Amino acid sequence: MRRRKNLSERKNEQGIIITLVAVFMLFVVGAMAALSIDVVTLYTARSEAQLAADGAALAGARVLANSGMTSDTNAVTDGLATHAETLARAVATQVAANNQVGGRNLNPGGPCAVGTEISVCFNDGATAFATNPHVTVTVQRTDLPTFFARIWGTKQVTVGASATAEAYNPSGASGTPPVAPVCVKPWLLPNIDPSNTAAKGSPIFNPVTGAIQTTSLLGSTSSTTGTPLQPACINCTPLPAPAVTGWQYYPGDTTTTFPPPQALPNCAPAMTTAYEQSIAGCIQTPIACNSNTAYIDTINYAARNRETAHAVNCLTHSNTNQGDQVDPADASPPFQFLAGNDNPITGLAGSDVMVSDSLVTVPVFDVGAPIGPGPTFNPPTSPVQIVGFVQLFLNPNGLRTRPWGPTPGQVNTTVINMAGCGTGASGTPILGNGASPVAVRLISPP
Repeated sequence: MRRRKNLSERKNEQGIIITLVAVFMLFVVGAMAALSIDVVTLYTARSEAQLAADGAALAGARVLANSGMTSDTNAVTDGLATHAETLARAVATQVAANNQVGGRNLNPGGPCAVGTEISVCFNDGATAFATNPHVTVTVQRTDLPTFFARIWGTKQVTVGASATAEAYNPSGASGTPPVAPVCVKPWLLPNIDPSNTAAKGSPIFNPVTGAIQTTSLLGSTSSTTGTPLQPACINCTPLPAPAVTGWQYYPGDTTTTFPPPQALPNCAPAMTTAYEQSIAGCIQTPIACNSNTAYIDTINYAARNRETAHAVNCLTHSNTNQGDQVDPADASPPFQFLAGNDNPITGLAGSDVMVSDSLVTVPVFDVGAPIGPGPTFNPPTSPVQIVGFVQLFLNPNGLRTRPWGPTPGQVNTTVINMAGCGTGASGTPILGNGASPVAVRLISPP
């Protein structure tokens, strides 16, 4: 009888364990699901913080690159570096503040302020700061609210990220990697400073070290040098002698070094020739400094000047001379740019812009040693040796499109940047960004 009773009691207890396990699992699964919402929120906010830091650091470095400070060997002592920092910090802070982290915008902090939601710092104590400035942006939010984690007493968590970007200019730093920008225009400039009338024929760059020889060229315009950008020859066969003059370019070969891109701006009339297209579009083939792969177009091309004017008008959106311009209030470094009435982005006219289609990069080739008084130089031999780049702003009021008056095809320019490498550069070239020979890139996080 006793045995039968035990069996009966056990029958009444069947299912209790399963019920308890089910209830426990429901609690565990529910808690894990609730906690996962907080984890996803945390990781999403962390990604948003990293994007904000990355974008702000790159924007700050872009300002430093376009400011011209990396092309000024005296940028620290003449105050240009300080002015460029101020402008870069303002832009980086604005970019970071315009990005939401965890559902709200971050609050700007002070200069390199620890503990603030946005902090922008520079490596201005480094020896190479003038030519290789770094911008480090740290963003954080200490009050990111939790939802279900509050049952463990955690109501708020901290989320943050950091990014460092650089504006790299190899000028004068022997043994460092050269740059290899894209969107380089098919104009091969001789290494002759057009602004130095006291020492005619002086170089822009030291052909061996790549050091900038005349910083006064920075910010100069065609009106101050007395020389607009213009072709050295129409029929370049045979190459003319005495051949080389400052700010007179040799046309690049569009079948080898400067092939026209597929994507072109929408212009009227349309760009139909390879030469026009290589000017108006962005050539995707990088041109490396310290290379001898740049070929001169030596064909007899009677329409070259006219096509130069049309293509530059198309590129700069200035068929009515209403293209972008260097801000008159910042006509000397650090530079800022104003969008013109013909800028294709609606509503941007009159606003400050960091980039412009009027900013172009032109390669500079080695002219060798002078051969006589004056001095004069031997005609270039194709291909030419690239020893640097100049970044130019193509001013809309200098384009010659009419058959009368000054020579068609001449372009007024403002020198925004110079980046030399010389024959002493070594290592894998660093790709530039768009029209800038001063490479801007993230270096942290990798």
